[in-house]
Amino acid sequence: MNRYFVTGIGTGIGKTIVSAILAEALEADYWKPIQAGNKETDSDYVHQVIGNNKSIVHPELYSLDMAASPHIAARNQGIRIDIGSIEGSMPSTSNTLIIEGAGGLMVPLNETQFVSDLCEALKATLILVSRNYLGSINHSLMTAMICRQKNLPVAGWIFNDQYLQYEDEIVAWSGYPKLASIPALSATNPLAVRSMAATFRTQFNQLI
Repeated sequence: MNRYFVTGIGTGIGKTIVSAILAEALEADYWKPIQAGNKETDSDYVHQVIGNNKSIVHPELYSLDMAASPHIAARNQGIRIDIGSIEGSMPSTSNTLIIEGAGGLMVPLNETQFVSDLCEALKATLILVSRNYLGSINHSLMTAMICRQKNLPVAGWIFNDQYLQYEDEIVAWSGYPKLASIPALSATNPLAVRSMAATFRTQFNQLI
């Protein structure tokens, strides 16, 4: 089973739409082990927009009420997020698995561990999502720096939205390749996701 962990350079970067496009393009399974804020979950969204009959959306292990940093949301419910439990709950599938993280790599999961530690434990190859905005160069390169410090395997960047010409510079400075550049979408409904998946299907299958 190939495992890919989708992480972003921050919050609100577009990890979920990218994860949905990847799952649809690769006909892969999807799993978000930690969901903070469960009124409209990312798993529900992915389930709604993918259209192939091979992908399975696996349920969250931690479904937390508060839309906050996972360690705070868990503490609010008297829960401690345990990376070992997440590792032991890895979905059993022969399909490619797209794992969506929470926020960026240095988002705390408990008092001592971060999303980067979860990536390491799950032995998944990272896909880095960067949204083009003023300041994204700094956030992207800091994310790449953490990957190198922790020796995390990285497939490359998926850029989301378009703002100026940051992408080639981020690729050059980080040393990680560009997998795709997704334009700003006027809608994120099933039609838009499936259209983007069709556009990048060959590209993703070649590069991942």
